[in-house]
Amino acid sequence: MATSNSENAAAALLALASSRPALLLDVDGTLLDIAPAPDRVHVPDGVRDTLRRLSAATGGACAFVSGRPVADLDRIFAPLELPAVGAHGAQLRLPGERVRSLAPPLPETLRRDLAAVGAQARALVEDKGLSLALHFRDVPEREADLRRAARAAIAACPDDRLVLLDGKAMIEVKRSGVDKGTGVAALMAEPPFRGRHPVFIGDDVTDVAVFELLPRLGGTGFSVGRDDPHVAAIFGTPQDVRDTLAELAGRL
Repeated sequence: MATSNSENAAAALLALASSRPALLLDVDGTLLDIAPAPDRVHVPDGVRDTLRRLSAATGGACAFVSGRPVADLDRIFAPLELPAVGAHGAQLRLPGERVRSLAPPLPETLRRDLAAVGAQARALVEDKGLSLALHFRDVPEREADLRRAARAAIAACPDDRLVLLDGKAMIEVKRSGVDKGTGVAALMAEPPFRGRHPVFIGDDVTDVAVFELLPRLGGTGFSVGRDDPHVAAIFGTPQDVRDTLAELAGRL
């Protein structure tokens, strides 16, 4: 079991500079601090420059791996556009390519019904098209009600192969059969990622699929603030991750 120690995590990550890494970065809670709402996230000064340097040093093998749609990632980090696994593996973008959809959008009726449930519960509704998240950070007492409603909505669409995904103070309905792990597997099969050492940093239960995949790819995982049996070390905060990535950019 790894223990949270940012100094050890930084040393372990920097030691991989000579391993031809492919850097795979979760965004919310990993690269960026969790915001009160998804559309209020802040990119600190220097982060875009660090990412540009890492991308250049790895021959383009630096990607986001996020539950956010790729278009949302592009908006947040504009004008920077990196390769990405988006929408929990339902989207993939390789360098110089358009976004590939690896799963269809959720049924419109389900999205509408869940949005109405979320609004009634005063939860923050994040409709991503390919999935829908209900954030209950401000109304934790409604978590059980939201879970029941989400499970009922899934049960009402048996032919659509839907699942309920847990996250930090939120639940999300998405397609089964795709997740961040399947997205990373597809990414690592393509240049410039193919043949490199995958290094993934994540913070949430939504990242477990990648952590579980890494041993099969010969990769290395780091988490932020939580333990996982497949990680090499644990960073304390996103700031620790940002500082270490900035140093790594100077060593590659």
